[in-house]
Amino acid sequence: MAKILFVEDEMDLAYPVKDWLMREKYLVEISDNGVDALDKLRVYKYDLIILDWMIPGNSGIEVCKRFREIGGTTPILLLTAKSQISDKETGLDAGADDYLTKPFHLKELSARVRALLRRHIQSTDSVLKTGNVSIDTLSRKVTVESKEVHLVPKEYSLLEFFMRHPNQVFSAEALIDRVWASDTMASADTIRTYIKLLRKKLGNDEPSSIIKTVHGVGYKLEC
Repeated sequence: MAKILFVEDEMDLAYPVKDWLMREKYLVEISDNGVDALDKLRVYKYDLIILDWMIPGNSGIEVCKRFREIGGTTPILLLTAKSQISDKETGLDAGADDYLTKPFHLKELSARVRALLRRHIQSTDSVLKTGNVSIDTLSRKVTVESKEVHLVPKEYSLLEFFMRHPNQVFSAEALIDRVWASDTMASADTIRTYIKLLRKKLGNDEPSSIIKTVHGVGYKLEC
């Protein structure tokens, strides 16, 4: 499940867009000004930023420039009512990856989001496989040895994240940052509980599970 920061001060737009994207199985957080957005981007990790140009505090262009200056690589979709070619040039030169003019159709927004995520996320396949475990990311169907396994949303999100980043070790804190909402009360114990449940549902406990504990460091999915 991709984690998106949506920076928009018009709540009449922000919440319908958030609801739409959440129905498409994204984790979405809203920021209503440029200062708060930069604060979040310095602390939390996101897979995509949807950034309105005209926001209080720092403008979307300023947020974009400052984020790129501090080394931020997360793709940015810039939203604005400005439609001149020179405006688009300004936005792209500031570091945006794509540009969508208001008003827009939600289906077009979804298509732009999918395209940017495909470029950013390591695996672009809709079906992910590791050993005897398979995920269809479009239907969110998980199978083990061709038998469907039912996971709750957070179990699924955690498994998909692992399968998109195989053989990489993540601490409990890193997993919380990437899979849970930024204001979550989740802890290392929460991660341990979900890892234990995932292993059980996938049919293997350690040491035979594909999800390994790297003692003193964190967890990884081993291919």
